[in-house]
Amino acid sequence: MTYHVIATQTYKDEKRKWSKADQVATQKIEKKLAENPYVGDQCQYIFLREKRIGGKRIYFLVYDDLGLVLLVATSGKKDQQETINHIIGQFSEFKDLAQEIAKQLSPSGPF
Repeated sequence: MTYHVIATQTYKDEKRKWSKADQVATQKIEKKLAENPYVGDQCQYIFLREKRIGGKRIYFLVYDDLGLVLLVATSGKKDQQETINHIIGQFSEFKDLAQEIAKQLSPSGPF
């Protein structure tokens, strides 16, 4: 199964601040996530994961039921726990967003 990999605006804005080399590395990771969303390290929940690029981290949520990976944030080592706690506090909002995106990606109605 191939997953759709979707980035939130927050993730996109944070990634723009990275060097070109790190941005290229994120593109490679995003492609890998489409094939295997469980790469990287688990962060407290099996569906909340992080992938490191140098000293930076990419955080993403895996929604198996929707076939979707949602890239939600980035951080450095110093902000790691604060970022994880923020993501956990936003689980329901991220789930709603993922469900809305999944509706837009799926073909509408049976024919």
